[in-house]
Amino acid sequence: MPIPDPRPIRALLDDRLAALAAEVGAFAAREIAPRPEPADDAAARREARAFAAQLGASGWLESIRRRDWRACCLVREALGAASPLADAVFALQGLGALPILMSDNAPMRDRWAAEAIAGRAIGGFAMTEAEAGSDVAAIATMARRDGTSYVLNGSKRFISNAGIADFYTVFASTDPKAGAKGISCFVVPADAPGLRFVGAQVMSAAHPLGELAFENCRVPVENRLGDEGRGFALGMKTLDRWRATVGAAACGMAARALAEALAHARARRQFGKPLAEFQLVQEKLARMAMDLTAARLLVYRAAWAADGGAERVTLEAAMAKAFATEAAQRVVDDAVQILGGAGVLASHPVDRLYRSVRALRIYEGTTEIQHLVIAGQLIQDSGA
Repeated sequence: MPIPDPRPIRALLDDRLAALAAEVGAFAAREIAPRPEPADDAAARREARAFAAQLGASGWLESIRRRDWRACCLVREALGAASPLADAVFALQGLGALPILMSDNAPMRDRWAAEAIAGRAIGGFAMTEAEAGSDVAAIATMARRDGTSYVLNGSKRFISNAGIADFYTVFASTDPKAGAKGISCFVVPADAPGLRFVGAQVMSAAHPLGELAFENCRVPVENRLGDEGRGFALGMKTLDRWRATVGAAACGMAARALAEALAHARARRQFGKPLAEFQLVQEKLARMAMDLTAARLLVYRAAWAADGGAERVTLEAAMAKAFATEAAQRVVDDAVQILGGAGVLASHPVDRLYRSVRALRIYEGTTEIQHLVIAGQLIQDSGA
């Protein structure tokens, strides 16, 4: 199994991070990759909890607490190559904890973010709704102030870790007339009265997903992150910082697909010679390697800028996420083609990658939305 190769991105890493690439790669290859894919959604949910505990106990979630973005990328790249489910667990611990860590709410930080980083609590990021996907400002879940509490009513769908999370970072409208400026953010424990797990939404790849309902769900005022109306900004800041790590996960999946394809091409013989000697196969391998290297450079450029203290990395993160996820889809698809029949067997790692990589082009901002972000920035910078 490949480990994150620091050489192509060495200019964007210091010695500590270069060493970290080898350490996390070895951990993922030794502890994560040998575990079989869960047989069904129930097994995936059990495995996700086990991964959270393992990652927390091993210290790999600490990069989230430190907001060490290049380290987060290296961890996600290694986990993405070893197990898309383990990567998803890391991602959700980050998404659940980051809004808390970025806020000034110390009690929530001590109660929930610390537990998530230790792997003792599982987080969820509850933003998406039936009519609020790419259009986050369309959130319809309401949070009405009632004395020392807020009362939440509404529903969320396509929520990763729904049903297994111990807490959710929830975005709800406290002032519908204000649109995006009326959205606030709350930490809602999974056992809060009025919060109900509606049911699982089963994906083709192992990934706990589901729907939530808030039915007069009462949450203390102290669970609000930041001021009223600042939830949208907090959510966008979280995604702005975290988005490049999605590209890193895509690079990990692409690297695993390339390694599997290369090994097969060298070993498999047709018409008296290895597949690797056929020029059409070589063309695919070359394109896969170029896509992967370009994607990694964009990903680590964005993370490097964030680690350097840049106030916003919206453009860099959008480029990284859009290019890396689209490139990974091409790389995995070419790997399936090179492997032929073996590549579509459910037992093969490349088939698991094929089922897992597709969602990366959708969640945390579709490729189309990233293109709009990039173009908007270009137009603004050109003075048009």
